[in-house]
Amino acid sequence: MQYHLNGFRPGDPELAEAAPGRPADRDILPEQVDVLIVGCGPAGLTLAAQLSAFPEITTRIVERKDGPMEKGQADGISCRSMEMFEAFGFAEKVLKQGYWVNETTFWKPNPAKPEHLMRNGRIQDVEDGLSEMPHVILNQARVHDMYLEIMRKSPSRLEPDYSLELADLHIDQGGDYPVEVTLERTDPEHEGQQVRLRAKYVVGCDGARSNVRRAFGRQLKGDSANQAWGVMDVLCDTDFPDIRCKTLIQSADEGNIIIIPREGGYLTRLYIELDKLDRDERVANRNIQLDQLIAAAQRIFRPYRFEVKETAWWSVYEIGQRLTDKFDDVPEGDDRLPHVFICGDACHTHSPKAGQGMNVSMGDAFNLGWKLAAVLRGQSAPQLLASYSEERQAVAQDLIGFDREWSKIMSERPETASDDSDVPKFQNYFIKHGRYTAGMSVTYERSALTGATDHQNLAKGFEIGSRFHSAPVIRLADAKPMELGETVKADARWRIFAFSPDEQPSAEGSAIARLCDFLQSEASPIIRHTPKGADIDSVIDFRAIFQQPYRDLAVEEMPALLLPKKGKLGLVDYEKMFCPDLKSGRDIFDLREIDRSRGAIVIVRPDQYVAHVLPIDAHQQLADFFAGVLLDRN
Repeated sequence: MQYHLNGFRPGDPELAEAAPGRPADRDILPEQVDVLIVGCGPAGLTLAAQLSAFPEITTRIVERKDGPMEKGQADGISCRSMEMFEAFGFAEKVLKQGYWVNETTFWKPNPAKPEHLMRNGRIQDVEDGLSEMPHVILNQARVHDMYLEIMRKSPSRLEPDYSLELADLHIDQGGDYPVEVTLERTDPEHEGQQVRLRAKYVVGCDGARSNVRRAFGRQLKGDSANQAWGVMDVLCDTDFPDIRCKTLIQSADEGNIIIIPREGGYLTRLYIELDKLDRDERVANRNIQLDQLIAAAQRIFRPYRFEVKETAWWSVYEIGQRLTDKFDDVPEGDDRLPHVFICGDACHTHSPKAGQGMNVSMGDAFNLGWKLAAVLRGQSAPQLLASYSEERQAVAQDLIGFDREWSKIMSERPETASDDSDVPKFQNYFIKHGRYTAGMSVTYERSALTGATDHQNLAKGFEIGSRFHSAPVIRLADAKPMELGETVKADARWRIFAFSPDEQPSAEGSAIARLCDFLQSEASPIIRHTPKGADIDSVIDFRAIFQQPYRDLAVEEMPALLLPKKGKLGLVDYEKMFCPDLKSGRDIFDLREIDRSRGAIVIVRPDQYVAHVLPIDAHQQLADFFAGVLLDRN
């Protein structure tokens, strides 16, 4: 973590200096805002936390409830989301507080006594090398708390406005603030009172019954699987041996259970299959109670004992997969610019059993957040915002298909589930799709933000369109072992990683030296797209990775661009250069299949996805790529 750039500041380094005029009067909403976020779920808070870093953007987030969430709902955090949390700066807290999913076990009916269970196998939950982060379980409310802390400590000092619900919105095509919003107070003292404001952009993160979505005419389309499931977080006494492992249980006749051990060592979540619903029947009509969930679990667990001592939270739901056709307000075939967006459950709903709901919702917001920041800060044209719906609707469509198949398999009876009596179909399916449940299946299609694959062979392990796959490195200046992915923060900056060919990088005429010379010329994308007077890495952050052991290189001999002077004091940033972690035997050039003789340039988007791979001497192609995304600021 870097701080003291603009002078020594004592105290908590995570507490940013408040922007002028912050915090403002929290009881008064401004008449005009740049971004209004509706809903304080995981998507809304991800977006708010990202935008709170930019006090020049007026952001407000409203929530119909009277305060933050305390318990219940989602708890699974995929490896990909953990990588994103590292970018926000709170992955370490989640790792400390959460339950790590190390293994998954599988249980099926005992052939000798089908009414009883037997363990059928166990697997490592996340394959080796998939991510530097584990699969973690932590209450959604704690994730919310961490986002709220980021917002409170940001230069914006952003806090949610609770007890406010969106009543209506109207979109005009003219003016700087084209969205007229009507909010209604929900607190008893002011219930029914209305507040009106105008916004440049509105983002609906207000759940499956989204008022924002309804206001501009989108619908969730899909169907229900007519299957009821219960979920409960319990403190229990049981002799079931895998109660502290993620476990998938398929009984002969009593339904299925998914066990998700919770944080803290004692709490356990159970997803319990209940009755089939009649066609068009809603689960609420069954009036299912907690004691029915407990009784169903006890029947499935036989011959093991299961006694609930305390229930922290429970709910009942029906499985369904629904999706909107677009995630913004622009009608199909219309070329106007979007001003209203929806994220998370507002645009896609599904069962919770694959553990993807919160994760994909946060991914939606992370995708949209940097694009809003780029447009509102004058770095990119507003046309960039159309890419949000294009990219994330395709991701949600894949999720819906995966969840539909997974839900169907989980509800099948064992005797029809598989052609292989030893390995049930649900077990095979889970193993086969491990990368999906880890959050690693997203690959964006070619666009202005995702380049062609002509030079993919230069860095095969950094797949264009996929998330930037971190690897261990040693920071040259201070010999610190770290993950290269730790340098990609949630600060809306682009990254250029230059992987040097097998040559002396400090030598005159080396590939790195020539690239640095170009990046300091008038044709440089860094020079063209960085405002005058701003730090050289404020828009595009350039870093280099060398092949030599760190002790074989001299920091002082490196090109000046890799030792940039920044801030009002002109201090040198020494954290731009890295070497392989040869001591551990995990050389990033080998792990990510970098062409050692030719090197490579890897461009990474602000949301941690690989945008392009280019030859290290493809200077003009590098400039052309950024010209298609960023505005010329000079």
